Amino acid sequence: MGIFRCTVCGYKFEGPEAPEFCPKCGAPKDKFIALDEESAKKVVSSARTNSIHAELIAIADRVIALAEEGIEINLDPPCVALFHKAVTEATQIRQRSKAEIEGHIGKGKW
Repeated sequence: MGIFRCTVCGYKFEGPEAPEFCPKCGAPKDKFIALDEESAKKVVSSARTNSIHAELIAIADRVIALAEEGIEINLDPPCVALFHKAVTEATQIRQRSKAEIEGHIGKGKW
């Protein structure tokens, strides 16, 4: 079992050999290269943390939407202040996770 990367689009395929055609861009099998053991290990070991970051981004988006709804209701100043803070903090979490995923991609861990 190995991991093969399409040199045209970057798609990574796991299997005993590269596919006949890239599932993403349709490039032929000869456009795939086998990842070396270290690179393949990075891809495999980062799969779960990348999924966790994606889930954190989705949760942060939900927190932002809820807090914005609370701001719109405008019950009282302390309540609105808390919702504004929630938007700020969730935005920071979202952006940190996005940056981490970008870093993983740049290091071949995707």
